[in-house]
Amino acid sequence: MDQSKKNLSNWLLVLGVITLAVAPLIFIRDAEFNGADGEAEAAIIEVQPGYEPWFKPVFEPPSGEVESLLFTSQAAVGAGVIGYVIGLYKERNRQQRHKG
Repeated sequence: MDQSKKNLSNWLLVLGVITLAVAPLIFIRDAEFNGADGEAEAAIIEVQPGYEPWFKPVFEPPSGEVESLLFTSQAAVGAGVIGYVIGLYKERNRQQRHKG
C-alpha cells in the first residue's frame, strides 16, 4: 500500500471515530449518559431494594471533580503504557527486518 492510500485510510479511521463519538450527542438530545457504576446500582436496587453492600470503599474522593481527575489520570497512564508497548514491538520488528 503506497503512502497516500495509507494516509487516506488513517484519516478515514479518525473521521469514523469522531463521528461515532459525536453522533449520539447530536441525535439523542435529552439522553442521560450515566456510567456503568450508576446503572449497576440502579439495577441492584430495582431487583433487591434492601440490598446492603458487603464493604465500604477504601478511599472515597472528596468530590466528583477529584474522582473524574483520578479516572482520567488512570486512563492516560494506561494509554501511555499501551502506546509504549506498541512502539516497542514495532521498533523491534523494524530492527529485525533490517538485520536479516
